[in-house]
Amino acid sequence: MGIPIEEIRHLIDRHARSDMGTPIPGIMLARHDISAHEQSMSGTVMALVAQGTKRIALGDRVYEYGPGQYLVASIDLPVTGQFLDASPDHPALGFGFVLDPMLVAELLLQAGSDRVRHGYGPPPSSMLVSNAPAAMTDAVLRLLRLLDSPSDIAVLAPLIKREILWWLIVGEQGSAVRQLGLADSHLSHISRAVRWIREHHARSFKVEDVAEFVGMSASAFYRNFQAVTAMSPIQFQKQIRLQEARLLLATHPNEVTWVGFKVGYESASQFSREYRRHFGTAPSQDALALRSRSTPGGTMLV
Repeated sequence: MGIPIEEIRHLIDRHARSDMGTPIPGIMLARHDISAHEQSMSGTVMALVAQGTKRIALGDRVYEYGPGQYLVASIDLPVTGQFLDASPDHPALGFGFVLDPMLVAELLLQAGSDRVRHGYGPPPSSMLVSNAPAAMTDAVLRLLRLLDSPSDIAVLAPLIKREILWWLIVGEQGSAVRQLGLADSHLSHISRAVRWIREHHARSFKVEDVAEFVGMSASAFYRNFQAVTAMSPIQFQKQIRLQEARLLLATHPNEVTWVGFKVGYESASQFSREYRRHFGTAPSQDALALRSRSTPGGTMLV
């Protein structure tokens, strides 16, 4: 893998932008010069590390991966991440591929019923780490080379993206990726629950009501939710509330009490206490620090 990963590093280093965007839809590139902790959302992505070592915490689970390894995040969840050895002389470099459930479904149908059947079963963890096979890194390299020939992107990029997704579908993490494309898989049920909680994070809810909404028994829903997210539904809601509060504080730094109520807290003291426990600083102090940054959060590439 030496030659492909070296060229991948070179291309990422040359084309990475501060917003991580590229001319290829759904493809992101990241370059980190410091080993700072990040509180963010994972996104639904495949993230390949080209240089550096990344550590991500999801609930009580910790994932660590380095050059030539990739992580699949099958649900958009709140995570804490840090590159362990990033510096200006040796930046961390990563490639991100947003996973499209519709494209997964299309490839499964094209592959035939055997592939579809193997997509069902117990839900896998929402995050898994694997070594990238040579076929996948070769496809990633060919996709990145298109950044130097933008006139070819419209025709060739969709074909190579399908190829990368196929290697994911049939690879070590294929179960999680295949379930993304199946409307009635356990992972799809949990994904709907996650979206509902995120959209209604300021509201109190009963686990039984969310389970009914996604068409599962309460016990099966609770068990599968924890298996996928490493959190209970209520713990997940709390993390989403705190992430949303941090985003609001970036634009309303002098309205800490209002922000707490806005995201669903009934007590200003409880909001302040949980915010400090989660982010390591009081909301008012964090708000001042956030004003000097372009963005307090968003989607974490790797």
